[in-house]
Amino acid sequence: MVAPEVLNELERMDEASLRPTVLDDFVGQRDLVGHLRIVLQAARERNQPSDHLLFAGPPGLGKTSLASIVASEMGVGLRITSGPVLSRPGDLAALLTDLQEGEVLFIDEIHRLHRSVEEVLYPAMEDRRLDVMIGRGPSARSIRLELPTFTLVGATTRTGLVAAPLRDRFGFVGRLDLYEDDELRSIVTRSAGLLHIDIDDDGAGEIARRSRGTPRIANRLLRRVRDVAQVDRVSSIDGPRARRALELFGVDEYGLDKVDRQILGLLCQQFAGQPVGLVTLAHACGEEPTTIEEAYEPFLIREGLLIRSPRGRIATDRAFSHLGIQRPGGGLL
Repeated sequence: MVAPEVLNELERMDEASLRPTVLDDFVGQRDLVGHLRIVLQAARERNQPSDHLLFAGPPGLGKTSLASIVASEMGVGLRITSGPVLSRPGDLAALLTDLQEGEVLFIDEIHRLHRSVEEVLYPAMEDRRLDVMIGRGPSARSIRLELPTFTLVGATTRTGLVAAPLRDRFGFVGRLDLYEDDELRSIVTRSAGLLHIDIDDDGAGEIARRSRGTPRIANRLLRRVRDVAQVDRVSSIDGPRARRALELFGVDEYGLDKVDRQILGLLCQQFAGQPVGLVTLAHACGEEPTTIEEAYEPFLIREGLLIRSPRGRIATDRAFSHLGIQRPGGGLL
């Protein structure tokens, strides 16, 4: 019998192994993967580091995975940090001077870099050098440090907030789009195999349809379905079992969770379909306005359940229909 601590370690290894490590295992984003494959292959044939790369798109689509894949495909190490962590130029300088030859430096949320940190990054990206000020006042002097060759991989969820001088220094900019259900089904099936979960095509499809076009959500829902199956002492997962588990965790057929439905319910019932300001809606939901605007609204707008107008947020006919609520002055839609 395998000891419990060994089982726990195997479980942690399984969870970490869900990220693809090579381009051939990366599902979806066909155009971006094709372009990236050319960039990396050409760099390998020249025996040079890849150009600096910028990946943009909504959270959970695979930007961090792509950074790991770049390092793996180039056969070099990977250093990971994020924009908010690098609050001072000295933080970035310490990180850059510690890089090994050819390594990949991944900066998540790169649009949140402080402007003073960006200024240090420009010569590092272009000329592989770092200008450092020593001392203060009249005795201050500048010294130049030579850096090893490296590849900077940036990730951002807000492309428009990346400063133009920084964006222009990337040799390749790729945008990740939301995934189709068939692609998500493949991802769920692959993850289920890595987690040793027996799931059929209907079960994987049920999870995929409720994943909001996002692999990270698909993998999270897969784990919750696995938990329900384990508690129920069920060895395999089919469509009805997956549907029951997801409904148990409050994820409906549109992929809406409790907060999504609360937002739509307030717009449809309490505010009777009238335009509602963001701050008013946030107070009614008990959430921060930025949370409503960045975490929930994009999906509701994309699914045609909510409209953002100059007068405020408005629930669409589709939202009334989905909630089974009669629109004031009209019939059930």
